Amino acid sequence: MKTTTLGKTGPQTSVVGLGCMGMSGMYGPSDRAESIATIHAAFDAGVTLLDTGDFYGMGHNEMLIGEAIKGRPRDSFLLSVKFGALRAPNGGWLGYDARPAAVKTALAYTLQRLGVDYIDVHRPSRLDPNVPIEDTIGAIADMVKEGYVRNIGLSEVGSDTIRRAASVHPISDLQIEYSLMSRGIEAEILPTVRELGISVTAYGVLSRGLLSGAFNPSVIAASDFRAHSPRFQGENAERNQALAKALQEVAEARGMSASQAAIAWVVAQGQDIVPLIGARKRSQLSESLGALEKTLTADDIAHIQAAVPTDAVAGTRYAEQMMSHLDSEKRG
Repeated sequence: MKTTTLGKTGPQTSVVGLGCMGMSGMYGPSDRAESIATIHAAFDAGVTLLDTGDFYGMGHNEMLIGEAIKGRPRDSFLLSVKFGALRAPNGGWLGYDARPAAVKTALAYTLQRLGVDYIDVHRPSRLDPNVPIEDTIGAIADMVKEGYVRNIGLSEVGSDTIRRAASVHPISDLQIEYSLMSRGIEAEILPTVRELGISVTAYGVLSRGLLSGAFNPSVIAASDFRAHSPRFQGENAERNQALAKALQEVAEARGMSASQAAIAWVVAQGQDIVPLIGARKRSQLSESLGALEKTLTADDIAHIQAAVPTDAVAGTRYAEQMMSHLDSEKRG
């Protein structure tokens, strides 16, 4: 598999990573053995980057990954970990804590659950509105100096926050949603990270499954967070499924599945953008990795984008509002 580098000074990684969130209940029930087998299959295919969060399944995801990587050479894979989200025993979301002490405590528990001595990329999952980003990044930088963290990343923040964070310590990458259905970063955020030499690790490249061609809203489990997301509800879901069908038709005419076309489109946006493939089954992973065998022409890209015009996507306003609420430049 081809490789690239996260940012100007970050680690070398495979051109796609494996997003492990779905292995810990965020999309409904999952199978532990199949999840571990999927991680192993990703390694066998040349994927080196695993992405997780300490709040995925309240630690379950890190322990799952810890089991999957046990016995493998530590320098053969990268671990990207988000922290800071606060959850209740019932799974509810309570806010964010990115105080320096909390940063270091979260890291200590992460290292224990994963069974490793260091994290390759550590990042706050969101901006804590009560803590200056400089303080949060400074605390992670302390951990870099002590050898517990190799690189610092960001997640879900805007241009001003990115610049402020980068003034404290080099940033390897920004993790943020980016897909045919979610192209908001192109206006300001993408130019900013490219100016600063920061990569993007893009999640949601299949728009949470909408672009897979296999999404069925009638079988979403109650525990699946999509059951409460506007883009999967009522008329929004119907409109978005129509776009997914149009993408599928364009993709099939080019010898691809809808999933492969969506992933290949993200890959084609630049070597500084690393898609995170969210798979919890080997079959899903295999299909998604097939996108790397496709090289899109300018004509292919134009037709794919025409199938999913950004102004036709429904139900994304909530995500945009959340970004503006969480972003530091909106705090005043």
